[in-house]
Amino acid sequence: MATYSYKAKSLSGEEKSGTIEAKDKYQLAGILRGQGLVLIKADSQEKKFSKKFNIDISFGVPLSEKMFFTRNLQVMVSAGLSIPRSIDIISLQAKNKAFRGTLLDVRERVTKGQKFSDAIAAHPKTFPDIFQSMVKVGEETGTMEEVLKVLSVQMERSYELNSKVKGAMTYPMVILTVMLGIGTLMLVTVVPQISKVFGDMGVELPMATKVVIALGNFVATKWYFALAIVAVLAVSSITFLKTATGKRLADSFLVKAPLISPIIKDINSAYTVRNLSSLAAAGVPLPRSLEITAGTVGNGLYKKALLAAADKVRKGEKLSEVLKNYSNIYPQTIIQMIAVGEETGETSAILAKLADFFEDAVSEATKNITSIIEPVMMVIIGGVVGFFAVSIMQPIQDIMTTIK
Repeated sequence: MATYSYKAKSLSGEEKSGTIEAKDKYQLAGILRGQGLVLIKADSQEKKFSKKFNIDISFGVPLSEKMFFTRNLQVMVSAGLSIPRSIDIISLQAKNKAFRGTLLDVRERVTKGQKFSDAIAAHPKTFPDIFQSMVKVGEETGTMEEVLKVLSVQMERSYELNSKVKGAMTYPMVILTVMLGIGTLMLVTVVPQISKVFGDMGVELPMATKVVIALGNFVATKWYFALAIVAVLAVSSITFLKTATGKRLADSFLVKAPLISPIIKDINSAYTVRNLSSLAAAGVPLPRSLEITAGTVGNGLYKKALLAAADKVRKGEKLSEVLKNYSNIYPQTIIQMIAVGEETGETSAILAKLADFFEDAVSEATKNITSIIEPVMMVIIGGVVGFFAVSIMQPIQDIMTTIK
């Protein structure tokens, strides 16, 4: 179903405009015909916003915008404003035009009688499953204000965690980019000049020197081929990593890789317990919470573990017992604390404390990541520079020996 803005005429020639939800324009025309109107023009609201802003309104909505929406909606609902009125006010303050279009569509749907949870379900790219499920529980239990408050906290913590991880990755990416730039500059400018000197002197070059000179000459004279090769390798690698096999191999490597493995485990553990905590606080059943959380973690091993846990918990097993089978990815701290929560009936509170603990662990890890990466980067840079130095200096040394 889509919402259409239409213009129509009555049999007396009076023009009328408005919005109606219909499957397509043919159904819209039939609805208007039943009201004694003839359809003149119709535009889908979603298509209208997409065309105007040249963007699919389901994409490109930053988490900060959704945080702003959720926090303000919670305040307005607690003040007694209706959902449509609240959304109308918030949409005027939305900076992202795509998100504004989405909010206007949600408001229109709610105004016409749809539940808020059903209205946001029409935009799954903007409002993910965890958002939809918690809102639905809030509607059914009459605790919308509390649910929106929990959602606000969950989104804020996710935003902070994402920001810390992205910030930690900036340093190594800058270093790698600079290193590649300097290496390419040397290959294009320095190596061809040295190649001419060695060629004029008729020196027999070592294999390493021949490789460096051949690579430098190729990049300098056939740079378009070099760019094409790099592009093909990059696209091929990205395509492979998007396949089931590629993603499985990458996920397994990240969980087992030295140095980064503890950080990867802490990040995925933090996402797991934070989302489970939020869903439990909202009253979502545990099996469904596990399924929703599986859709929020990035690593396939964690996704598989959570889906398997959901199936077993649905059959009556305790979550702590199920997670013991996945002690290679979930720390014993989580397993033991969940067991305590199951015994005391305080699972939601314990999950919230666990989420704080692992988010603090990620925060500390990202602060120290520079000291972890620096030695590795120095070894890589030193190895590359050493290879170039030996490749160039060895023939020069041979020439000096011959002259003596």
